[in-house]
Amino acid sequence: MPNYRRMWVPGGTFAFTVCLKARGDRTLVEHIGALRHAWRETELARPFETLAVCVLPDHLHAVWKLPEGAADYPGRWRSLKRRFTNAIGHAVWQKRYWEHTVRDQNELGDCIDYVHGNPVKHGLVAERDGWPYSSWHRFRRENGLQVDGASRPSSISGCRPPYAFRSARVHRPAL
Repeated sequence: MPNYRRMWVPGGTFAFTVCLKARGDRTLVEHIGALRHAWRETELARPFETLAVCVLPDHLHAVWKLPEGAADYPGRWRSLKRRFTNAIGHAVWQKRYWEHTVRDQNELGDCIDYVHGNPVKHGLVAERDGWPYSSWHRFRRENGLQVDGASRPSSISGCRPPYAFRSARVHRPAL
């Protein structure tokens, strides 16, 4: 098994991909209420700021900013996964997840863009506005982005992390 090395950056910003054990499963969207509750409870118990999130049927993408001095995102994911598992009554998560340390504003924009464009990439919807389980709707509202054109992601063609596309129209939040 590979030796995983995690970046421990107190107050850092991180992008994540977290998958279910059974690819093709629909557990996350079928139990979206339980996931939202687990997310809120984890956020209250072990604070973090969600800059972007998109929940797909069998995996999710998120960008988190940790509080100043905090670096334990693995503990936060453990807590969130445990709360969700307890709520639905059976284990569904892969043991590992993909994480990326966000290093600058451009990279943050790329990560947020990737997260919000993922339902289009997977062919679940034609435009970002069509996917209900995403922070895209709030992000678009808060940044004054228009629906015409703003909901269409850049060319993705097989894009996978690290987040490889960016949109010049999207405001880059401060790290």
